[in-house]
Amino acid sequence: MEYESIDGIVPVQGAFYTTTSRNHVSLNCFSEEKYDSKENISAYIKNYKYKSLDNELEDRILTDFNCQVIKNAPEFITNKYINTPTNRILTSMCSKERLLYILQYGIVYVKSEREIDGKLEVIDEKHIIRYQQLFATMAVTNSLLQNINSGIIWHTQGSGKTALSYYLHKILTNYYSERNTVAKFYFIVDRIDLLEQASREFTIRGLKVIKIKNRQDLLQHFQENSSMVGNTGQNEIIVINIQKFTADDNKVVENTYATNIQRIFIIDEAHRGYNPTGSFLGNLLNTDKKAVKLALTGTPLLTEERESWRVFGKYIHTYYYDKSIKDGYTLKIIREDIATEYKDSLINLCDKFDILIQKKELKKHEIIEHDNFITALYDYIRNDFNNFRVLHNDISIGGMIICETNNQAKKLFECFKKQENEKSVANSDYRTLEVGLILHDYEDKDTRKIIIDDFKKYFKVDILIVNNMLLTGFDAPRLKRLYFGRKLELHNLLQAITRVNRPYKTFRYGYVVDFADIKQNFDETNRLYLEELSKFDNIEGINEDDREIIGTFEQVIENKETILSKINEVKELLFNYTTNNIEQFCSEISRIDDKTELLKLKRMLVEVKEYYNIVRSFGDDELKAAFNKIDIKNISTMINEIQGRIDNLNLQSMFSEETHLAINEAMQYITFDFKKMSEEELNIIDGGIDLQEKWAKIINEFTNNQDHQDPEYISIKEAFIERFKENHFRIATVNEYHNLSNYMNDVLKKLKEITNKNSTLVNKYDGDYKYLRIHKRIKEQNIQYKQNNKNPIISNDDSIIFDTLKKIKAGVDENISKRNAILTNEGFISKDIMQNVAKNVKDIKNCSHDDRIFIRDKILNEYMMQYKELINS
Repeated sequence: MEYESIDGIVPVQGAFYTTTSRNHVSLNCFSEEKYDSKENISAYIKNYKYKSLDNELEDRILTDFNCQVIKNAPEFITNKYINTPTNRILTSMCSKERLLYILQYGIVYVKSEREIDGKLEVIDEKHIIRYQQLFATMAVTNSLLQNINSGIIWHTQGSGKTALSYYLHKILTNYYSERNTVAKFYFIVDRIDLLEQASREFTIRGLKVIKIKNRQDLLQHFQENSSMVGNTGQNEIIVINIQKFTADDNKVVENTYATNIQRIFIIDEAHRGYNPTGSFLGNLLNTDKKAVKLALTGTPLLTEERESWRVFGKYIHTYYYDKSIKDGYTLKIIREDIATEYKDSLINLCDKFDILIQKKELKKHEIIEHDNFITALYDYIRNDFNNFRVLHNDISIGGMIICETNNQAKKLFECFKKQENEKSVANSDYRTLEVGLILHDYEDKDTRKIIIDDFKKYFKVDILIVNNMLLTGFDAPRLKRLYFGRKLELHNLLQAITRVNRPYKTFRYGYVVDFADIKQNFDETNRLYLEELSKFDNIEGINEDDREIIGTFEQVIENKETILSKINEVKELLFNYTTNNIEQFCSEISRIDDKTELLKLKRMLVEVKEYYNIVRSFGDDELKAAFNKIDIKNISTMINEIQGRIDNLNLQSMFSEETHLAINEAMQYITFDFKKMSEEELNIIDGGIDLQEKWAKIINEFTNNQDHQDPEYISIKEAFIERFKENHFRIATVNEYHNLSNYMNDVLKKLKEITNKNSTLVNKYDGDYKYLRIHKRIKEQNIQYKQNNKNPIISNDDSIIFDTLKKIKAGVDENISKRNAILTNEGFISKDIMQNVAKNVKDIKNCSHDDRIFIRDKILNEYMMQYKELINS
């Protein structure tokens, strides 16, 4: 299947690639470059030297997988075309050169720790290179082969530029090793927080990080002629923060004896206005004229005198917002205006000072820093942020406030601390919002690092308050609500708003609350960056009309009119339900048996949650009236109730033959409800994680069982359904939890015993489950025959049944391989099977005509079922 997304946001189908994982598996899209839109195929796939298909080999493969039935099916023939999604990704990633490249350079083990709710959580994952990183590394090595030693990698924010630097380290180390040269890597940043962030990312990937924070350390380092600083044998990267010595004119002098060293400078956040002349960076880069200089940015500088490409060279590789969002690596952004009532209060507030402003007795910063303004700002953000958490039913969500001045930030910080403390004293149950202030002139760098870690790693800080700091390079996936309180332009604007575009849990969007009316600046920025991309991103086969839509920033921020159009559809659907009374709503959905209707309703309510504030701000009077009836506290509850009803419907239908292939997908989202249990009881059972894991294992066993007509399987299934029909998924006490846990252990044990027996038998039939089921049906029929004093079909002995069926199987499979079209005519295949049965049971005594018909019908049914399933899948 081709890639398909939910509203163009999250890929939900297609051919993906990933690595094995202990817990969560991240699926990656793959898209070839140099795409020919006229022929609808990429150059790599079109020009790949495929071998001609060997019919004999094809027959052997189909036989090995017991799939001879599909050989001449139109669908199978279509899927042998080179431009199918599956073949494209297999060719792109498993062609000999690419596969070796990925295995050698594109896999990394990532190990880190973080504290959540007082518990230390260890993250131990295996990552695989993303396709844009793969092509960027190839572009770099191709540039080096052409003696181009500098350039820009323009990859959108959130697409993994630090990870890309790690992969470049592996690849270029080997590249220069093959040339008898030692590569020495320098990762250059201009802020202490970026130094710490980059150091952490490199460390968790296994690199030894050497931090250089001052000019003296760097001067001393350049005088050393050793290839490595440490003696551990680990691969090293030197991370340099040049913030404190950017204006230094002293030249860095290298040791001229270090002739076998190739320096590679990777300049992070190259949009931040690095000046190649008259600065320490300029002197550093000019120290080694042969050094490789790679600049990373998500938003290059565009002002003519400082254009990034003039400073660092041309673009080596680009990967833009539209692709990143389509691939699911970054989220779209919803921009919300502030609520009308708050706008009105600000206008009234400003009117009071208008006369003083006109007389030039008062300046703008004095208004925005005034106590009344600060208090109004605090009240709005506190209410909005708490409601946002309620709406999404997630207290882990973080926020950031971008203030217009440092003084406004400080005053807002103090207001938060004071007001939150007072509310906490007045109400012991009040959950205080913890805020952190990050300014260059507030606290020292070590304290700021603690505050940032408390926000990013430990979730102790709810909202960060900033002015200029953290607007670029700050990567915190939990940051999902940004309060934009100042006007920014060009790269500064885009860097700031994309702080909220990192994927986090099930979020489909990041949210920007616009106090500064950034829309006009945003539209102008969109135009300028699109022009910049068009100048340098020469994609083959793209005509001018198509080029206009490549990389458009309109795909970054969701369009308000589009949202309102969707919401009108939601309004019509919700008209049929009582949304302002949860009990009535639950009663209404309990009468719905159509899962499609419930899924549609759930999707609509999720959209209500996403767009709630926008509708209340921008919708017409009718829309506003409709949504004002919906309490935001109820939305998450309604979604949970709908999911509960879907779970019960899934449970009722999950074991039918028509749906058994989709059990896992349908049931994996069921969660147990422990709401009636106390926090102490939940701690005793560790939040019920063990029960959820057992549930998943049981569903997996049910799903993977290949014989749903097995009487023992049916008995376990029916008892299991009855057990959960009674109590659903709600657990009120620890005793109930333990009883259910023991019951699930017993079910799991029985299912595994059936699976083990099936595995032993199916292996005798070379993995062909058709004959496993036929064998078992004969055995079951023989039990009934014995009770009626009738002779068995073939024999009561498993070995004799197996020998006979194996001969029949060989004959039927051979005939189907030679005349596959026979499956399109059930009469022909029935006759052919009967001939094979008669031939192989003729020497068996007492094998009646009815017995032969029984065997034929079972075999015919299995082959026709397999044929239909494979064709329709």
